[in-house]
Amino acid sequence: MPDTLQEQAVVGRRVEFAHYRDQDTYLPGIITAITEDPASLRIRLDGHRSSLACRPEYDGIRYLDEVGPVPDLPMGRFTPTAADFDGEYAGIPVVQFEEGNTVLLTTDNDKAREALAAFAEDMQIAPDYADPADLVTRWVVFEWQPEDAECPWLMNFANPDADHALRIHYLPA
Repeated sequence: MPDTLQEQAVVGRRVEFAHYRDQDTYLPGIITAITEDPASLRIRLDGHRSSLACRPEYDGIRYLDEVGPVPDLPMGRFTPTAADFDGEYAGIPVVQFEEGNTVLLTTDNDKAREALAAFAEDMQIAPDYADPADLVTRWVVFEWQPEDAECPWLMNFANPDADHALRIHYLPA
């Protein structure tokens, strides 16, 4: 392994990264870029779409021996999971957008109502703002955005025959 920090901190080097709050848990990742700013390393943790910025001498980085190409981020349409949303409620992935619209990733009416109730209770949303009678089904597509985009993915309404179209339950704000 190279001895100096400049030889270790290269694009494509595999690393293990620990956040300040959890110095005992190291997560695998890769150096995706080196910039001129003080937090000059960009590290993308495995399974994530955005990079963290940190200094090369940060104590929470372990430089590994492996150096290779930086994998491209997946782009285009995809099927989201609970990890892409705010989490699961009653076993259903749920996300609420800034404007208050809520998406429940299920085609089942009863499960959507149950998940909405669990979500509303957990988020302390008043029942009149999360009325199951207001749930509608929609066909949508989810599309990954570039790493530097404002949000990692977008949801757009679609026709049922669109590529990767999913039927969801939707609660407009």
